[in-house]
Amino acid sequence: MQITIKAEKLCVEFPIFENSHRSLKNTVMHLSTGGRIGLNAGQHPVVRALNELDFEIKEGDRVGLVGHNGSGKTTLLRVLSGVYAPVSGSLHVHGKVASLLDVSMGMDPDATGFENIYLRGIMDGLRPALIRSKVDEIADFTGLGDYLNLPVRTYSSGMLLRLAFAISTSVEAEILIMDEWLSVGDAEFSQKAAARLDKLVDSASILVIASHNPDLIGRACNRKIHLDHGNIISNECIPHIAVVA
Repeated sequence: MQITIKAEKLCVEFPIFENSHRSLKNTVMHLSTGGRIGLNAGQHPVVRALNELDFEIKEGDRVGLVGHNGSGKTTLLRVLSGVYAPVSGSLHVHGKVASLLDVSMGMDPDATGFENIYLRGIMDGLRPALIRSKVDEIADFTGLGDYLNLPVRTYSSGMLLRLAFAISTSVEAEILIMDEWLSVGDAEFSQKAAARLDKLVDSASILVIASHNPDLIGRACNRKIHLDHGNIISNECIPHIAVVA
């Protein structure tokens, strides 16, 4: 099966509650950031975060999402990751997805580091047998030693990020979803994490990353989708100039 992502007329809306005393029900307006405020079919005020997006991402594509804060980049990443469902239109994702949007999501502060490896792995859809086969490798990568036997509420933020990063990047994915490039921990661990992240990106059939860094987008991506107020205003290839020795 070919690894692909295809969206047709993809829309995502968020309802607005407790605003009946304002003029939202009687007007449609643009925000300086974010989507369009309007009314849904039931005449309730909503924010349309993504508005009828059409795009196709094929095997081998490295797609950079660009746009101002509130343009819809993170919302689109969450839709691709399965966190949000579209209210209309269609989205077809063929391939195993790994999301690095919030690597600490799903961590139980009262569970130990080892227990969180299992909890996070199960949340990511991994079978217990596969998690067991990776526990030693994950534990070694974190460098946390005996701290893995303690509740993660006793960890510093850096220690928690080490554990979360090691779990999230332990399984290769066909489709990798990222919000900015991860930088983790002190200099020594950060170097090790960068090498692991590079390997994960290289092995993925599709990469979709949102970033405000044009150098990163130009270096890592072959396509760029520019979002503005939930609309795609450009979807273009990024030319890479070959260097002749």
